[in-house]
Amino acid sequence: MTAVSSRRLYEGARAVAQPRLLLLNPGWLAVLSSLGLAALGVYGIHITEGLTADAGGLSDFASKQLAYLAAGLVAATVATVWHFRWWCFYRWALAAATLAMLVFLLLPGVPESIVRPRNGARAWIDLGPINFQPGELAKFVFVLLAAGYLRFRENHRRLIGLIPPALIAFVPIGLIVVQPDLGMALLFLPTLVFMLIAAGARLSHLIATAAMGVAFAAAIVLISFAAAQNDQYPLLRKYQLARIQAVVDQIKGDTRHVQDRGFQGRQALTLVGAGGIVGQRESVSRAQLKFNELPERRNDMIFAVLANRFGFFGVAALLGLYLLWVAGAMLVSAASKDPFGRLVCVGFAAIIAVQMGINIGMTLGILPITGLTLPFVSYGGSSMIVGMLMTGLVLNIGLRRPDYLWRLSFEFDEPPED
Repeated sequence: MTAVSSRRLYEGARAVAQPRLLLLNPGWLAVLSSLGLAALGVYGIHITEGLTADAGGLSDFASKQLAYLAAGLVAATVATVWHFRWWCFYRWALAAATLAMLVFLLLPGVPESIVRPRNGARAWIDLGPINFQPGELAKFVFVLLAAGYLRFRENHRRLIGLIPPALIAFVPIGLIVVQPDLGMALLFLPTLVFMLIAAGARLSHLIATAAMGVAFAAAIVLISFAAAQNDQYPLLRKYQLARIQAVVDQIKGDTRHVQDRGFQGRQALTLVGAGGIVGQRESVSRAQLKFNELPERRNDMIFAVLANRFGFFGVAALLGLYLLWVAGAMLVSAASKDPFGRLVCVGFAAIIAVQMGINIGMTLGILPITGLTLPFVSYGGSSMIVGMLMTGLVLNIGLRRPDYLWRLSFEFDEPPED
């Protein structure tokens, strides 16, 4: 062997052994879209102050949202620089801490200065500068747990093998439903389904399981409405049934209850419709927000605010930013050979897409109002920080080049058995 060939062999071995960063990767799509969505959110929160807001500076709530965004960027940086495999290693410690906080919310005797119910839900812990919502962190940790469980397994390709990952989801679901926060609880199972599909689960098994789940949910709703006739609410609470009935009223064109159970949905639709194709001028939009008195306009109903201000074209741009985020995460997943990294990206993409769909659906009256925020846009520190954590971890996975000679994830030699 000549000196030149030996040198080339040595350099090639060093190139394989050295860590490599892929600076240009699709993860930046998620970063750019999250920043664009956050900017829209800050502006929308600002104009919700109506005619009283100072047009020359940010309102108090918008300024706080900027502070939450800054904290989110710090969290995203931490999630990026810390190798994503360490998140897999510490996932059970994070799960234990999250579980402890979810249980703490439900403990009797906790002072209201620490856990104060909002709209009947015990979902926030008062930490002074921020009211932290453990359910938001539970979404993030759940994806880590599910990805860590599925990364080297094949039993989920059989029907009975779907039970363990389902149990991983049902623990946070149960604790969050008891708060009660039904909207947050709705995110876990769809996310798990998408992760199972990415991990090679059989579609026939998932469809059969989903059909049973839908039938079970329908039975709960029917039983709850029947019990409500006798003023009993053993499964769903009175206000939850009222929200479901409000959607039915809207579909049927029944306007008898627009001043009570249908008020929020009617106000949201009025503002969305007033936006038209190109939206309203800022001064007009401020006035309409002032005199329409939309409840939760900074939080759950921020989509109606932006639709009123920017119209159809603005809504299309908003949806385009969400599509960009999901596309970035999915492209990073496709490029990653690491099974944990691949599933984490799919899980985060599912959470963002499902949460966005539910929020917009309830604003347009297609789905019952559940109190679920619009990712990166709605006012709130917990939602912003966790959303930016997801963004940072997607970028983290995109920055790490696939290992040489690593087998592609979830390619199985044998077809799954029934």
